[in-house]
Amino acid sequence: MNAWDIFEADLGWGVHPVVIVSHPARAVRKDFVEVLDCSSRRAGRPARAHEVILDQADGLDWETICKCDLIIAVPRGVLKRGRGSVVLERRRQIVRAIIATHGWNAL
Repeated sequence: MNAWDIFEADLGWGVHPVVIVSHPARAVRKDFVEVLDCSSRRAGRPARAHEVILDQADGLDWETICKCDLIIAVPRGVLKRGRGSVVLERRRQIVRAIIATHGWNAL
């Protein structure tokens, strides 16, 4: 289990893809990891400012919206079926979206 890997998880509202965004050392060793929730449905619209579109290059079946405005800590045991890993350019997009969405760029 590594940072930027995509797994499936049930976060209480059904099974969705999630992206691990924890520091690499945490992703490998700790009981809890930080994830971003993604839509389980095909993206039917462009991404909003707090979202990034992931797709087959990242290991998903279709274009999927990744929501970058909420980082969720979950026990690693809820992460099931691995799907792939986010490609480098979209990693950058996700980091930029997290920073902007949380207002950290204003510091």
